[in-house]
Amino acid sequence: MSFGEKILFFFSFLGAFNALILGVYFIFFTTKKHLSNYLLGALLVVLSIRIGKSVVYFFDNSLPRIYLQLGLTACLFIGPFLYFFIKTEARKIRRLPGLWLWQLVGWLVLIVVIGTIYPYEYFAPLWWNYIIPLIYFQWGIYIVFSAFFLLPIVKRLFHKEELKTFEKWILTIYCGVLVLFASYVWAILNITKGSYIGAAVFFSLILYLVVFTLLYRKKTNDLSAFSVQKYADKKLDDEEVKQIISRLTKVMTEKELFKNPNLKVSDLAKAINISGHQLSQILNESIDKNFTLFINEYRINEACKLLLSNTNLTIEAVADEVGFNAKSTFFAAFKKMKGATPSVYQQLNTPDL
Repeated sequence: MSFGEKILFFFSFLGAFNALILGVYFIFFTTKKHLSNYLLGALLVVLSIRIGKSVVYFFDNSLPRIYLQLGLTACLFIGPFLYFFIKTEARKIRRLPGLWLWQLVGWLVLIVVIGTIYPYEYFAPLWWNYIIPLIYFQWGIYIVFSAFFLLPIVKRLFHKEELKTFEKWILTIYCGVLVLFASYVWAILNITKGSYIGAAVFFSLILYLVVFTLLYRKKTNDLSAFSVQKYADKKLDDEEVKQIISRLTKVMTEKELFKNPNLKVSDLAKAINISGHQLSQILNESIDKNFTLFINEYRINEACKLLLSNTNLTIEAVADEVGFNAKSTFFAAFKKMKGATPSVYQQLNTPDL
Protein backbone atom coordinates (compact mmCIF):
# COMPACT_ATOMS: atom_id res chain seq x y z
CA MET A 1 0.00 0.00 0.00
CA SER A 2 1.52 3.32 -1.09
CA PHE A 3 1.77 6.35 1.20
CA GLY A 4 -1.12 8.04 -0.63
CA GLU A 5 -3.28 4.95 -0.19
CA LYS A 6 -2.43 4.85 3.51
CA ILE A 7 -3.54 8.47 3.90
CA LEU A 8 -6.75 7.74 2.01
CA PHE A 9 -7.40 4.66 4.14
CA PHE A 10 -6.74 6.51 7.38
CA PHE A 11 -8.92 9.48 6.50
CA SER A 12 -11.88 7.48 5.18
CA PHE A 13 -11.82 4.85 7.93
CA LEU A 14 -11.43 7.48 10.65
CA GLY A 15 -14.76 8.95 9.51
CA ALA A 16 -16.45 5.58 10.02
CA PHE A 17 -14.82 5.15 13.43
CA ASN A 18 -15.84 8.63 14.60
CA ALA A 19 -19.39 8.03 13.40
CA LEU A 20 -19.51 4.88 15.54
CA ILE A 21 -18.30 6.83 18.58
CA LEU A 22 -20.86 9.58 17.97
CA GLY A 23 -23.60 7.02 17.48
CA VAL A 24 -22.79 5.33 20.78
CA TYR A 25 -22.74 8.74 22.45
CA PHE A 26 -26.19 9.71 21.16
CA ILE A 27 -27.64 6.36 22.21
CA PHE A 28 -26.10 5.98 25.67
CA PHE A 29 -24.50 9.18 26.92
CA THR A 30 -26.36 12.23 25.60
CA THR A 31 -27.96 14.34 28.32
CA LYS A 32 -31.01 15.02 26.14
CA LYS A 33 -33.03 11.81 26.30
CA HIS A 34 -35.10 12.51 23.20
CA LEU A 35 -36.29 9.78 20.83
CA SER A 36 -34.68 11.66 17.93
CA ASN A 37 -31.25 11.41 19.61
CA TYR A 38 -31.57 7.63 19.93
CA LEU A 39 -32.61 7.38 16.29
CA LEU A 40 -29.76 9.62 15.17
CA GLY A 41 -27.35 7.46 17.16
CA ALA A 42 -28.71 4.31 15.52
CA LEU A 43 -28.40 5.97 12.10
CA LEU A 44 -24.75 6.83 12.75
CA VAL A 45 -23.98 3.29 13.94
CA VAL A 46 -25.39 1.59 10.82
CA LEU A 47 -23.68 4.21 8.64
CA SER A 48 -20.36 3.53 10.35
CA ILE A 49 -20.73 -0.22 9.76
CA ARG A 50 -21.60 0.32 6.10
CA ILE A 51 -18.78 2.82 5.54
CA GLY A 52 -16.23 0.77 7.50
CA LYS A 53 -16.98 -2.28 5.38
CA SER A 54 -16.57 -0.22 2.21
CA VAL A 55 -13.20 1.17 3.24
CA VAL A 56 -11.73 -2.16 4.32
CA TYR A 57 -13.03 -4.00 1.25
CA PHE A 58 -11.70 -1.29 -1.11
CA PHE A 59 -8.16 -1.83 0.17
CA ASP A 60 -8.45 -5.59 0.78
CA ASN A 61 -10.86 -7.40 -1.51
CA SER A 62 -9.87 -10.72 0.06
CA LEU A 63 -12.02 -9.79 3.05
CA PRO A 64 -14.26 -12.72 4.11
CA ARG A 65 -17.63 -12.22 2.47
CA ILE A 66 -19.49 -12.53 5.75
CA TYR A 67 -18.25 -8.98 6.48
CA LEU A 68 -19.62 -7.81 3.15
CA GLN A 69 -22.95 -9.33 4.07
CA LEU A 70 -22.83 -7.59 7.45
CA GLY A 71 -22.21 -4.22 5.78
CA LEU A 72 -25.13 -4.73 3.40
CA THR A 73 -27.34 -5.77 6.31
CA ALA A 74 -26.52 -2.47 8.05
CA CYS A 75 -27.29 -0.66 4.81
CA LEU A 76 -30.86 -1.97 4.99
CA PHE A 77 -31.45 0.12 8.13
CA ILE A 78 -30.00 3.46 6.97
CA GLY A 79 -33.21 4.49 5.21
CA PRO A 80 -35.59 3.56 8.06
CA PHE A 81 -33.51 5.28 10.75
CA LEU A 82 -33.16 8.41 8.59
CA TYR A 83 -36.92 8.51 7.99
CA PHE A 84 -37.77 7.91 11.65
CA PHE A 85 -35.28 10.56 12.80
CA ILE A 86 -36.61 13.26 10.46
CA LYS A 87 -40.26 12.45 11.12
CA THR A 88 -39.62 12.48 14.87
CA GLU A 89 -38.15 15.97 14.65
CA ALA A 90 -40.78 17.24 12.19
CA ARG A 91 -43.75 15.88 14.14
CA LYS A 92 -42.14 16.11 17.61
CA ILE A 93 -42.76 12.44 18.39
CA ARG A 94 -41.66 11.49 21.91
CA ARG A 95 -42.19 7.71 21.91
CA LEU A 96 -41.28 5.10 19.33
CA PRO A 97 -44.53 4.13 17.52
CA GLY A 98 -45.28 0.43 17.47
CA LEU A 99 -45.48 0.46 13.67
CA TRP A 100 -41.88 1.69 13.44
CA LEU A 101 -40.71 -1.05 15.77
CA TRP A 102 -42.47 -3.66 13.65
CA GLN A 103 -40.85 -2.22 10.52
CA LEU A 104 -37.39 -2.59 12.05
CA VAL A 105 -38.15 -6.12 13.26
CA GLY A 106 -39.56 -7.01 9.86
CA TRP A 107 -36.48 -5.80 7.98
CA LEU A 108 -34.21 -7.59 10.46
CA VAL A 109 -36.05 -10.90 10.14
CA LEU A 110 -36.13 -10.60 6.35
CA ILE A 111 -32.40 -9.94 5.93
CA VAL A 112 -31.41 -12.60 8.48
CA VAL A 113 -33.56 -15.23 6.76
CA ILE A 114 -32.25 -14.31 3.31
CA GLY A 115 -28.66 -14.19 4.59
CA THR A 116 -29.04 -17.58 6.23
CA ILE A 117 -30.64 -19.32 3.26
CA TYR A 118 -28.61 -17.51 0.60
CA PRO A 119 -25.33 -16.41 2.23
CA TYR A 120 -23.32 -13.88 0.24
CA GLU A 121 -20.29 -16.16 0.29
CA TYR A 122 -22.03 -18.80 -1.86
CA PHE A 123 -24.66 -16.75 -3.69
CA ALA A 124 -22.77 -13.59 -4.68
CA PRO A 125 -24.45 -13.33 -8.15
CA LEU A 126 -27.89 -13.50 -6.49
CA TRP A 127 -26.92 -10.69 -4.13
CA TRP A 128 -25.45 -8.50 -6.86
CA ASN A 129 -28.29 -9.02 -9.32
CA TYR A 130 -31.27 -8.90 -6.98
CA ILE A 131 -30.71 -8.42 -3.25
CA ILE A 132 -28.29 -5.46 -3.35
CA PRO A 133 -30.39 -3.48 -5.89
CA LEU A 134 -33.45 -4.10 -3.69
CA ILE A 135 -31.56 -2.88 -0.61
CA TYR A 136 -30.64 0.37 -2.35
CA PHE A 137 -34.15 0.70 -3.75
CA GLN A 138 -35.51 0.42 -0.20
CA TRP A 139 -32.98 3.04 0.97
CA GLY A 140 -34.05 5.35 -1.85
CA ILE A 141 -37.75 4.96 -1.02
CA TYR A 142 -37.14 6.00 2.58
CA ILE A 143 -35.12 8.99 1.35
CA VAL A 144 -38.08 10.09 -0.78
CA PHE A 145 -40.52 9.65 2.12
CA SER A 146 -38.18 11.63 4.37
CA ALA A 147 -38.14 14.50 1.87
CA PHE A 148 -41.89 15.08 2.32
CA PHE A 149 -41.30 16.16 5.92
CA LEU A 150 -38.60 18.58 4.79
CA LEU A 151 -40.70 20.34 2.14
CA PRO A 152 -41.94 23.08 4.52
CA ILE A 153 -38.34 23.79 5.55
CA VAL A 154 -37.14 23.87 1.92
CA LYS A 155 -39.99 26.22 0.93
CA ARG A 156 -39.07 28.61 3.72
CA LEU A 157 -35.45 28.38 2.63
CA PHE A 158 -36.36 29.38 -0.93
CA HIS A 159 -38.45 32.25 0.41
CA LYS A 160 -35.35 33.39 2.32
CA GLU A 161 -37.04 32.96 5.68
CA GLU A 162 -34.79 32.28 8.65
CA LEU A 163 -34.63 28.63 9.66
CA LYS A 164 -34.44 27.39 13.22
CA THR A 165 -31.16 25.74 14.21
CA PHE A 166 -32.72 22.28 14.52
CA GLU A 167 -34.21 22.66 11.03
CA LYS A 168 -30.76 23.37 9.59
CA TRP A 169 -29.48 20.38 11.56
CA ILE A 170 -31.95 17.82 10.17
CA LEU A 171 -31.56 19.30 6.68
CA THR A 172 -27.79 18.77 6.96
CA ILE A 173 -28.25 15.18 8.13
CA TYR A 174 -30.63 14.47 5.26
CA CYS A 175 -28.36 16.01 2.62
CA GLY A 176 -25.39 14.08 3.99
CA VAL A 177 -27.20 10.75 3.71
CA LEU A 178 -28.50 11.74 0.26
CA VAL A 179 -24.96 12.45 -0.96
CA LEU A 180 -23.82 9.15 0.51
CA PHE A 181 -26.65 7.29 -1.23
CA ALA A 182 -25.85 8.95 -4.56
CA SER A 183 -22.16 8.08 -4.17
CA TYR A 184 -22.91 4.41 -3.58
CA VAL A 185 -25.34 4.20 -6.49
CA TRP A 186 -22.74 5.90 -8.67
CA ALA A 187 -20.17 3.29 -7.60
CA ILE A 188 -22.51 0.32 -8.06
CA LEU A 189 -23.35 1.46 -11.59
CA ASN A 190 -19.58 1.69 -12.17
CA ILE A 191 -19.93 5.11 -13.76
CA THR A 192 -16.47 6.15 -12.61
CA LYS A 193 -13.61 3.75 -11.97
CA GLY A 194 -12.54 3.68 -8.34
CA SER A 195 -15.57 5.67 -7.20
CA TYR A 196 -16.45 3.04 -4.56
CA ILE A 197 -14.22 4.76 -2.00
CA GLY A 198 -15.83 8.11 -2.85
CA ALA A 199 -18.79 7.41 -0.55
CA ALA A 200 -16.48 6.92 2.43
CA VAL A 201 -14.53 10.09 1.62
CA PHE A 202 -17.73 12.14 1.26
CA PHE A 203 -19.00 10.73 4.53
CA SER A 204 -15.80 11.67 6.35
CA LEU A 205 -15.88 15.20 4.95
CA ILE A 206 -19.52 15.69 5.97
CA LEU A 207 -18.93 14.22 9.41
CA TYR A 208 -15.88 16.39 10.09
CA LEU A 209 -17.72 19.47 8.84
CA VAL A 210 -20.59 18.79 11.24
CA VAL A 211 -18.27 18.05 14.19
CA PHE A 212 -16.14 21.15 13.66
CA THR A 213 -19.28 23.27 13.32
CA LEU A 214 -20.56 21.93 16.63
CA LEU A 215 -17.22 22.56 18.32
CA TYR A 216 -17.16 26.10 16.95
CA ARG A 217 -20.70 26.83 18.12
CA LYS A 218 -20.07 25.35 21.61
CA LYS A 219 -23.80 24.82 21.82
CA THR A 220 -25.86 21.75 21.00
CA ASN A 221 -29.04 22.14 23.01
CA ASP A 222 -30.86 23.81 20.11
CA LEU A 223 -30.32 20.96 17.63
CA SER A 224 -33.67 19.35 18.35
CA ALA A 225 -37.26 20.44 17.81
CA PHE A 226 -37.86 19.52 21.43
CA SER A 227 -35.45 22.22 22.62
CA VAL A 228 -37.77 24.92 21.27
CA GLN A 229 -40.71 23.32 23.04
CA LYS A 230 -39.68 24.06 26.59
CA TYR A 231 -42.78 26.18 27.00
CA ALA A 232 -45.10 23.74 25.24
CA ASP A 233 -46.37 22.20 28.46
CA LYS A 234 -47.11 25.64 29.95
CA LYS A 235 -50.38 26.32 28.17
CA LEU A 236 -51.76 29.81 28.61
CA ASP A 237 -55.37 30.39 29.60
CA ASP A 238 -57.64 31.26 26.64
CA GLU A 239 -58.70 34.53 28.21
CA GLU A 240 -55.10 35.42 28.92
CA VAL A 241 -54.19 34.69 25.31
CA LYS A 242 -56.98 37.00 24.08
CA GLN A 243 -55.74 39.80 26.31
CA ILE A 244 -52.16 39.37 25.11
CA ILE A 245 -53.27 39.36 21.45
CA SER A 246 -55.26 42.53 22.10
CA ARG A 247 -52.22 44.25 23.62
CA LEU A 248 -50.10 42.96 20.75
CA THR A 249 -52.46 44.37 18.12
CA LYS A 250 -52.65 47.69 19.93
CA VAL A 251 -48.91 48.16 20.26
CA MET A 252 -48.36 47.19 16.62
CA THR A 253 -50.97 49.62 15.26
CA GLU A 254 -50.41 52.54 17.63
CA LYS A 255 -46.65 52.45 18.12
CA GLU A 256 -45.93 50.91 14.70
CA LEU A 257 -43.03 48.88 16.06
CA PHE A 258 -42.87 46.97 12.80
CA LYS A 259 -41.17 49.99 11.23
CA ASN A 260 -38.07 49.17 13.25
CA PRO A 261 -35.89 47.15 10.82
CA ASN A 262 -34.02 45.56 13.75
CA LEU A 263 -37.11 44.52 15.69
CA LYS A 264 -36.65 41.22 17.55
CA VAL A 265 -39.02 38.86 19.32
CA SER A 266 -37.61 39.99 22.66
CA ASP A 267 -38.24 43.65 21.82
CA LEU A 268 -41.87 43.06 20.93
CA ALA A 269 -42.40 40.80 23.94
CA LYS A 270 -40.97 43.46 26.25
CA ALA A 271 -43.37 46.04 24.81
CA ILE A 272 -46.37 43.96 25.95
CA ASN A 273 -44.80 42.71 29.18
CA ILE A 274 -44.46 38.99 28.40
CA SER A 275 -41.49 36.70 27.78
CA GLY A 276 -40.10 36.01 24.36
CA HIS A 277 -41.05 32.33 24.72
CA GLN A 278 -44.66 33.23 25.51
CA LEU A 279 -44.85 35.53 22.50
CA SER A 280 -43.43 32.84 20.22
CA GLN A 281 -45.92 30.35 21.64
CA ILE A 282 -48.87 32.67 21.00
CA LEU A 283 -47.73 33.53 17.48
CA ASN A 284 -47.24 29.88 16.52
CA GLU A 285 -50.22 28.30 18.31
CA SER A 286 -52.90 31.01 18.45
CA ILE A 287 -52.13 33.19 15.43
CA ASP A 288 -50.52 30.39 13.37
CA LYS A 289 -47.67 32.59 12.15
CA ASN A 290 -44.00 32.83 12.91
CA PHE A 291 -42.49 36.13 14.04
CA THR A 292 -41.14 37.10 10.61
CA LEU A 293 -44.44 36.50 8.85
CA PHE A 294 -46.38 38.33 11.56
CA ILE A 295 -44.19 41.45 11.31
CA ASN A 296 -43.98 41.37 7.52
CA GLU A 297 -47.77 41.37 7.19
CA TYR A 298 -47.92 44.68 9.04
CA ARG A 299 -45.09 46.04 6.93
CA ILE A 300 -46.65 44.98 3.64
CA ASN A 301 -50.08 46.36 4.58
CA GLU A 302 -48.47 49.68 5.48
CA ALA A 303 -46.52 49.60 2.22
CA CYS A 304 -49.76 49.14 0.27
CA LYS A 305 -51.19 52.24 1.90
CA LEU A 306 -48.10 54.27 1.00
CA LEU A 307 -48.02 53.00 -2.57
CA LEU A 308 -51.62 54.04 -3.16
CA SER A 309 -51.63 57.29 -1.21
CA ASN A 310 -48.28 58.69 -2.30
CA THR A 311 -47.32 57.63 -5.81
CA ASN A 312 -44.31 59.96 -5.77
CA LEU A 313 -42.43 57.71 -3.33
CA THR A 314 -39.93 55.32 -4.85
CA ILE A 315 -40.22 51.60 -4.14
CA GLU A 316 -36.95 51.78 -2.19
CA ALA A 317 -38.29 54.63 -0.07
CA VAL A 318 -41.46 52.69 0.72
CA ALA A 319 -39.46 49.60 1.68
CA ASP A 320 -37.26 51.65 3.98
CA GLU A 321 -40.24 53.49 5.51
CA VAL A 322 -42.07 50.29 6.53
CA GLY A 323 -39.03 48.60 8.07
CA PHE A 324 -37.33 46.48 5.41
CA ASN A 325 -33.52 46.52 5.37
CA ALA A 326 -33.19 45.36 1.78
CA LYS A 327 -35.17 45.99 -1.37
CA SER A 328 -34.90 42.34 -2.41
CA THR A 329 -36.44 41.17 0.88
CA PHE A 330 -39.26 43.69 0.46
CA PHE A 331 -39.97 42.52 -3.10
CA ALA A 332 -39.99 38.84 -2.10
CA ALA A 333 -42.32 39.40 0.88
CA PHE A 334 -44.63 41.72 -1.08
CA LYS A 335 -45.00 39.36 -4.03
CA LYS A 336 -45.58 36.39 -1.72
CA MET A 337 -48.42 38.15 0.14
CA LYS A 338 -50.00 40.21 -2.65
CA GLY A 339 -49.25 38.08 -5.69
CA ALA A 340 -47.61 40.95 -7.56
CA THR A 341 -44.58 43.21 -7.33
CA PRO A 342 -45.02 46.60 -5.59
CA SER A 343 -44.95 48.52 -8.88
CA VAL A 344 -47.53 46.24 -10.53
CA TYR A 345 -49.74 46.43 -7.43
CA GLN A 346 -49.51 50.21 -7.53
CA GLN A 347 -50.45 50.37 -11.23
CA LEU A 348 -53.40 48.00 -10.83
CA ASN A 349 -54.87 49.75 -7.79
CA THR A 350 -54.22 53.43 -8.51
CA PRO A 351 -57.18 55.06 -10.32
CA ASP A 352 -56.41 56.93 -13.51
CA LEU A 353 -56.38 60.68 -12.99
